[in-house]
Amino acid sequence: MSTQSNRGVLNRSVVLSVLLALHLDAASITFHDADPITKRASPIENNMILSYNSSVKEATDSIVYIATSQTPSQKMQRMHPYYEQFFGSGRVPHQLEPRRGLGSGVIISADGYIVTNYHVIANADSITVKINNDPNIYEASIVGKDPKSDIAVIKIEVKKRLNPILMGRSDNLKIGDVVFAIGNPFGVGQSVTQGIISAQHKDSVGINEYENFIQTDASINPGNSGGALVDSRGALIGINSAIMTRSGGNNGIGFAIAVDMVRSIARELVENGTIQRGHLGVIIGDLTPEIQNLYTAAKGAIIIQIRQGSPAYKAGLQRGDLITKIDSKQVVNASGLKNIIGRYRPESTVEVTYERDKTLKTVKIKLGELEQTALSVDESSQLLSGIKLSNLDGKKRYDNRIDKDVEGVLITEVDPKSEAYRQKIRQGDVILQVEKELTPDVSTLEKVLKRYKNRYKRIYLNRSGRLYVTALK
Repeated sequence: MSTQSNRGVLNRSVVLSVLLALHLDAASITFHDADPITKRASPIENNMILSYNSSVKEATDSIVYIATSQTPSQKMQRMHPYYEQFFGSGRVPHQLEPRRGLGSGVIISADGYIVTNYHVIANADSITVKINNDPNIYEASIVGKDPKSDIAVIKIEVKKRLNPILMGRSDNLKIGDVVFAIGNPFGVGQSVTQGIISAQHKDSVGINEYENFIQTDASINPGNSGGALVDSRGALIGINSAIMTRSGGNNGIGFAIAVDMVRSIARELVENGTIQRGHLGVIIGDLTPEIQNLYTAAKGAIIIQIRQGSPAYKAGLQRGDLITKIDSKQVVNASGLKNIIGRYRPESTVEVTYERDKTLKTVKIKLGELEQTALSVDESSQLLSGIKLSNLDGKKRYDNRIDKDVEGVLITEVDPKSEAYRQKIRQGDVILQVEKELTPDVSTLEKVLKRYKNRYKRIYLNRSGRLYVTALK
């Protein structure tokens, strides 16, 4: 090859190298590399194994097995009318077997108080308890129960001192902590399963009215309910309550009621036999992306309805106010607000921070007592185009089962192909209010909508007695 040819190849190589270097410089990245030198822990002696036995051994002595029995009701024992012509009216010719149930519980005091799930002992006529490594079976009495949080306390009379579980705290838990679920799954006897904390502060699962769940992948099965979720020290961090499953088997998504909620409710049940919760007297909902455009705050609970004469009504709160804080506690969503208020006793005074017209305000409110018929939290729906409207009259109220006190505009038809239908807006919904203006009839609604044309506005709906809020443009 000639010198000139070699020089040409060399020049092309230099140009290619420069271009490649420039290309690499433009796309270079520096990774945050892990240290290639890793350490692994293992037993330091040949006859040593890795075990959590010493961590959970003491906790297992605080777990009990609960058996319940429910006598069939008189209605259940009635004979079918067809057979009465042969056997005579009255009872079936043989006694129906009682319903029986199994669950777990956790000893919380040396003198026999035990905490469990409400659903374990609900409707039971008799409750018996068996303690680990104790051959005796003890009759238990109900001390108090709280169906809204699914917590109950029972008591057994014993002559010896029992082994109460070590109580942990919720504020020092971390996602990834190793945990153990201890209970009596399927009635086969005590067992321990291992997992980690998968998530915390789950308050919108939809299992209980008041929720503060720890999510774990430790196996929780029927019979584990009411048992303990403990950390690697053996300290109680939750009461195993439920699993999320489609097949009925364990899919690694279990929920335990957080220990702080267990502690406070169990104490009040022991001291008073019942739970008294404060309330504001409001129906609340979550912020949707559409509604959030109307507020400066990114989190909170929006007031959808206020009960007349309630603490919130007396304090001057209004529909559409966004509650962002109770005392020093931040309100994240509707469930969060409900849990916060539920921790206060009736007659407690709280400072409520709320947003109205994009301005933060505060007011002090003395809470009332939560009634059994208290207003509940409903999720919001989204109202869009594709609907037909009508004024309410007696027939329409009757046909749609709308209470006479409900004043608004009836949705008579929803286009199945519309976005409104896809968002589950249905015939029979009633538009009550737009922003701060009531809409008792179609004419008023049209005038109000014209004033808010091309602007996002809050729309309040009634559906079978439940209230919803959304925003539309």
